[in-house]
Formats: sequence, structure tokens, C-alpha cells
Amino acid sequence: MKFWTLALVLLLPCLPVHAVVNTTIEGAGSSAAAPIYRTWADEYQKSSGISLKYESLGSSAGLKKIRASETGFGASDVAPSEAELLRDKLVVFPVAITGIVPVFNLPRVADDKLRLTGDVLARIYLGEITRWNAPEIEQTNPGLDLPNLAITVVVRGDGSGTTYNFADYLSKVNPTWKTKFGAKTSFTWPAGFTAVKGSEGVVKAVKDTVGAIAYVDYGYVKDNQLHAVQIRNSAGGFVSPSVTAFHTALMNSEWGNKGEFTTTLTNMPGGGAWPITMGTFVVVPLIANQPERTQAALNFFVWALMNGDALVQKNNFVRLPNAVQAKAFKVIASVKDGQGRHMDLKLQ
Repeated sequence: MKFWTLALVLLLPCLPVHAVVNTTIEGAGSSAAAPIYRTWADEYQKSSGISLKYESLGSSAGLKKIRASETGFGASDVAPSEAELLRDKLVVFPVAITGIVPVFNLPRVADDKLRLTGDVLARIYLGEITRWNAPEIEQTNPGLDLPNLAITVVVRGDGSGTTYNFADYLSKVNPTWKTKFGAKTSFTWPAGFTAVKGSEGVVKAVKDTVGAIAYVDYGYVKDNQLHAVQIRNSAGGFVSPSVTAFHTALMNSEWGNKGEFTTTLTNMPGGGAWPITMGTFVVVPLIANQPERTQAALNFFVWALMNGDALVQKNNFVRLPNAVQAKAFKVIASVKDGQGRHMDLKLQ
């Protein structure tokens, strides 16, 4: 039993509860996190009989839905600021760690053979580097047969937490990107870029387009056998995306060092750290005006945090550090109904 689980067992009997029954959980948001929610949902239904209806709409849409009380939980790869949470009377907690991976479709260039620096990646997304045999790309790929082919830049057209974290990374490695774009969930992209919706749309566009480059969550890379780029990290070495590389970035961050989860995980130090690592989060009301719906969601995440570590790894995510899990549980336990009663959190 994890240390915070024991603490919760001792705490919950002292709390007033709001006992309700719900056979369906509702959630919406992050397409990057959709695979892990679906895997958790399959196992949770086996043990509880309760199903999950999850809409993979993108982080911005998930936050919009939870703010409008149109779903049981919003899923986002960007944690709302403290000011936003206070304004909207919401709380946020993390559930897992993943990585964003630049992917490509090029003839005669195999998976994990293309190397790019963060600066070159930013210049591609600024529209400054437009061909695959540009000198800036050739410089880090000596001996690689790069084609004289236009780069088709695939981007997210919807509001996306993946886009936010990708842009956050580019802001840290390219001053022009930081000044011109910064970190946001959506952009007005340069003319000629291919804008698609959701991670599923990114996968299809890359597979269908010779010469494409895109960014997408690592789970989609593995599941769809996309070709990943090696990126030079802050330590100066080229690294490949992997669960181990995401974990290295995590443990060299405030998440790993202090148990905090409000900072982004991009461009972390460490020789093996993947530079575009990110957390994924859940947002729920602090005061639930639909307690049955909120409680169903919270019980799902209680179960996931207690039982889902193996399933996290199965989906190519990284589990939260114990200290961060403990803080996530504290947030979950803080949610109340309109009468000030705590939710009936079930330890399964």
C-alpha cells in the first residue's frame, strides 16, 4: 500500500460523504491522453461495472466543457493558472507524464535516423527552413540521404495542450519564436501549413504526406509506427524519445525534486532527458453543482492512481512521482458538493 493510500484510508472515515451512484463517467479534452483514459476505462469497467464516455476534443475544448459544467472532468495537457482556477472555481491535478515527438515522412530515411536541433525545429515551424536538404538540416545529418523536397509542416488547427508544450519548448530554444509566438494552445500558422484536428488527424496527415513533419504524443508514435526525430537536448547530446528519457526529464524537474506540478517539463537538464516532455492533467469543479457526475469522475481517478501504474507504462506514459501523487490525492479529497460535503471516494 502506498504511503498516501494509507493516509487516505485513515482520513476518509472522518469525512462527511455524499453517497451517489453513477454508471457512466463523462470526460472530454486532451487527445494526447485519450489512449491512457481508454485503457484505464476498460479495466475500471471490469472491476466496477462503470463505463467512461471520453471525448477526445483537444485540451482547449476540454477546459471549455468543464467550465460550462458540460462534462464530469476536463482533460488538459496545460494546467490552468492559479488565477484561472480561482476565477472558475476549479481544481487541477496531474495524472501522468508523456513526451511530444517530432515525426516525419521521408523516403530513404528510417525511424530515429533524422537529427534536428531545437533551433532548426523552431525555424521550420517559423516557415524559415522550407526544404529537407537545407544546409541547416544537412549539418546535423552528415551522410544521410536527404531529399530535395519541400517540407510540409503539419500543425494542430484546434486548441491543443500538445501545441502549448511544443511551443513552450521552442520559446526556450529560439528567441524569434519566443518573441513572435510564445507559448499558446493555438496559433495563426504561416500560410501553406497543414492544419488538422486532434492527434488522430496528425497521424493521418503524416502517413498520407511524403515530406511531412509534425508533432504528436509519443503513444501515437508507437501505436502507429511513425518515424521519430532525435533532438539535441539542453545537455548538448542527441536523444531519442522513450519512456526512460521522459522519466529523466521528470526527475530533473521541480516535479521530481520538490513534488510540484505547476511548471512545464520542457528543456530540462540531464544527459538523457527528452527535451519536449509534458504532464497531462484533470480539471474538476471545486464545488460540484452536479455531484453525482463529479463523484463518478473522482472515483475513477482514485482507482487509476491506486491501480493504474502498470497501465500507464503499457501506454508509454510515465507514472507520477509519489510526492506528486500525494498532492493529486489531496486535491481530489478537497472537492465538495454545494452543501459542503466531501465526495464519497471509494478505495478499490
